[in-house]
Amino acid sequence: MQINVATADDWPAIWPFLREIVAAGETYTYPRDLSEDLAREMWMLAPPSRTVVAVDEAGTVLGTAKMNPNHMGPAAHIASASFMVDPRFSGRGVGRALGTYVLDWARAEGFRAMQFNAVVETNTRAVALWKSLGFTVIGTLPEGFQHPTKGFVGLHIMHRAL
Repeated sequence: MQINVATADDWPAIWPFLREIVAAGETYTYPRDLSEDLAREMWMLAPPSRTVVAVDEAGTVLGTAKMNPNHMGPAAHIASASFMVDPRFSGRGVGRALGTYVLDWARAEGFRAMQFNAVVETNTRAVALWKSLGFTVIGTLPEGFQHPTKGFVGLHIMHRAL
């Protein structure tokens, strides 16, 4: 697997699984009926932020991540990131590879820490992955997310120093 900076040519491969994940309403705070134009604007970030794709040897997009400052001004030294793995390629280490890449990027860019603002507590695979990469849950917003089948569940705020 290789991780490359995403280009406009990657969007047609990203959009179908991004749309599927968002429409399921289980892991992202985005509107379930997110339009393609708004999704592209939100996901395909311009420098100094970055969007990447994980691809296999055939060039198939397996997943994507976006990384950016979490705050502005005197808090701009804290990074954030979001990740999506095509469900067809789940369990192949794509999320871990993207997570490692994002942490390396943030460190190289001079960020002092990374904060994830909204990790749905029922997304146990993601929570376990981030914990294995050194993140801790520093707080949970009770009933901060309305899951389509589990009702109101918590949103974790996760942090890791770099």
